[in-house]
Amino acid sequence: MSPRCKKARICTCPFRGDNDVVFKPAGIPLRDLEKAKLDHDEMEAMYLCDYEDLTQEEAGTRMGVSRGTVQRLLAAARKKVIEALVKGKAISVEAGACKEN
Repeated sequence: MSPRCKKARICTCPFRGDNDVVFKPAGIPLRDLEKAKLDHDEMEAMYLCDYEDLTQEEAGTRMGVSRGTVQRLLAAARKKVIEALVKGKAISVEAGACKEN
């Protein structure tokens, strides 16, 4: 049995890249760093819950997904971001996976 197709998420955060965007520690060339890949929908969940202070239920409504999906996106995104900060990795925000509202 194969997994279901990923449901399109509605994204409203200011990040509108059609290309990947990378944030990295200063003074270290990108080629020398490991990358933590953050999906656009994970960034959107963090933006809505952590920046706009919405509840997970409100964020789910805005993104067109369930509260549980927002919770999973937040957990994955926060883990990737803190790992990048603690271990000095670059954070790569992957384009796609969202449709604009």
